[in-house]
Amino acid sequence: MRNLGGGLLVLGILGFLYSSSRLSETAPLDPGLSMSDSLDRPAGRWEMARYACAAAAGFGLLMAMFPKGR
Repeated sequence: MRNLGGGLLVLGILGFLYSSSRLSETAPLDPGLSMSDSLDRPAGRWEMARYACAAAAGFGLLMAMFPKGR
């Protein structure tokens, strides 16, 4: 489980950095859009990918720190 957590942590960090770089290339979202409307635009999809990668990295960190479910 420690190896899985470390791998997930690394993939999450790399995915976050890649999503951030792609997000900076897109046009910014209009304020006040709903979640479903923002996912129709590339910036909204890359923003959601950033959040997902950050969550994966956080889960990987927990798996690496507590491999046996303490």
